[in-house]
Amino acid sequence: MKMRLAITGALALLGTVTAWAADAGLPQAIKDKGFLNAGIMPNYPPMDFKDPATNQLTGVDYDLGMEIGKRLGITVKWQETAFEQMVSSLVTQRLDIVLSGMTDTAERQKTVDFVDYFRTGPQFYVMESNKSIVSVSDLCGKKVGTSRRTTFPAEIAKWSAANCEAKGLPAIQVTGTDGSADARAQLRQARLDAAVQGSETLPYIQSQEPGAYRVIGEPLTTQLTGLGVSKNNPGLSAAIVDALNAMIADGTYAQILKKWDLERGAVDKAVMNSGT
Repeated sequence: MKMRLAITGALALLGTVTAWAADAGLPQAIKDKGFLNAGIMPNYPPMDFKDPATNQLTGVDYDLGMEIGKRLGITVKWQETAFEQMVSSLVTQRLDIVLSGMTDTAERQKTVDFVDYFRTGPQFYVMESNKSIVSVSDLCGKKVGTSRRTTFPAEIAKWSAANCEAKGLPAIQVTGTDGSADARAQLRQARLDAAVQGSETLPYIQSQEPGAYRVIGEPLTTQLTGLGVSKNNPGLSAAIVDALNAMIADGTYAQILKKWDLERGAVDKAVMNSGT
């Protein structure tokens, strides 16, 4: 009995120490508030979306965010936020973090900090029924749509300059859309010849609409997805880096990515502001 009590007491003490260690790096203002306001826009499966059966938030970012909160010993309160308002909401501290598939870029780093946690890239795709586009060279002169809220329009233009105009072929006609769902709708309506979205989303979209879409070529470039934090909150950024790296070390991070069939996007280590 004494041995059992001793073990129980040791475990209780370990739990107390672990909880203290988890939130020790958090800024006092966050501890006092007792929760993190996390911005998300659930329209980018499998990174961020709502389960059709329950209408509850789910996806890679949701799972990672909940685990980070658990590691830090703090509640995560999700706020659905328009993508174009996320950076300004961090600056004005209406949000503590943004975890919504946002690409870490040098331009965005001028305003906010990023904890980089995933690797991806924009990729061309077409309707399976479109037999006129077989390879990436067939895209020159074609109308290609993508979300205007992302860096993808600029990436398409850059790819076109190097692979179309530089070879004397007509440039790709880049069309900005209201999001990936809008691009797919225009693709189905034949208003676009092709579309571009993050390579991490295409296997999910293909699984939801079997036989509808065909991926063309490889990703245009490699990009880092980052968790956004205000530059006025370096302590929070550091605590999140530590939590993510602990998740990488013990395999929890890999388990979350495997759940969504996205192991190929894994990073070896969470780092700050490595996007270009």
